[in-house]
Amino acid sequence: MVVVSGPSGVGKSTIVRQVLARTGAAYSVSATTRSPRPGEVDGRDYRFVDRATFDRMVSGGELLEWAEVFGNRYGTPAGPVQEALESGRTIVMDIDVQGAMQVHERLPDATFVLIVPPGEQALRQRLANRGSENGPEVERRLAAAKSELDTARRSGIYAHCVVNDDLETAVEAVTAIVQQESVGR
Repeated sequence: MVVVSGPSGVGKSTIVRQVLARTGAAYSVSATTRSPRPGEVDGRDYRFVDRATFDRMVSGGELLEWAEVFGNRYGTPAGPVQEALESGRTIVMDIDVQGAMQVHERLPDATFVLIVPPGEQALRQRLANRGSENGPEVERRLAAAKSELDTARRSGIYAHCVVNDDLETAVEAVTAIVQQESVGR
């Protein structure tokens, strides 16, 4: 299992999509209570659920990890992850640092990859370019990103840190990590 995490807007999802296409690894589709962004597809990008459904998943012990982030809940259904691992497939997760720390508690042998921006200005621009956040929301996400990166670095769980300064270079680095994980089993 390879857990890819980092702050909002750092490019985790873009990197993971390209890594999956290059490696054939399985993808862990997270559940969320937020609305889909333009181009996102239910069941491919996320499993979009209402709060009551998410609460049932939590109370039923169906989630490997979960958190509330910026007013929405996100979580990883445990069943598909377990099925992929039992079948011998490498599975890639795209989750935030808080979720990665929960996964580490349950699956400490997973490989953890932290994606970081080349700097605050680059992250600010990426968040603004997404168009899904306004000015105050961008500032809130930047403050959260600083805190999240500090927590990630102090956690000691990340074996790899990839700076997403150049998308192709970052994709190649994460692809190599996933391929190494696949061979190492």
